Amino acid sequence: MKVRCLNSSSVKTRNLIKKTFAELINERKQLDKITVTELVKRAELTRSTFYTHYDNIYEVAHDYQLQTIELLCSEDLQLYSRQDIMNYFDNIIQCLKDNEETYKLLLSADESLLFLEKLKKIASQKIYDALKDKYMNKYLDINISFFMNGILMEFLKYFRNESSYSLDELLYNMKKWFEKIFD
Repeated sequence: MKVRCLNSSSVKTRNLIKKTFAELINERKQLDKITVTELVKRAELTRSTFYTHYDNIYEVAHDYQLQTIELLCSEDLQLYSRQDIMNYFDNIIQCLKDNEETYKLLLSADESLLFLEKLKKIASQKIYDALKDKYMNKYLDINISFFMNGILMEFLKYFRNESSYSLDELLYNMKKWFEKIFD
């Protein structure tokens, strides 16, 4: 991140860059097909404005990933019980609802699979840490892996408009699957 002090103008500019980036990645489907030139032209910004905030297109993508991971997998959020995990699921769905259009654009791209792997690793570790002392089963790690892979694929289908389920239905089923696997 180049700009150290984010005033309201800088925040608006960065958000415009990220929104335009999301639109372009939705159209191109590949990160390496997006140029700074076309991004600044579409966003009606100067190149120098872009370079004040980012070094390149990959840094914009990385910033998006960090922002999302921060929202969904805050290090400060500790899970100690099954109810904490259920509340965590509620928070994830609310975050996805609040930013639904952005995620639809970002997750339509091929690069989203690497991002989902990062997200899965962080969320899986949080769930593992919450259950490891209470769920005495040598298959805890594989159960979490199956659960997280299934959930993330359903979210990916949803954000790529390949699912007939709403986010609320996904949340309901996510909680039910969790209860069945980890009862």
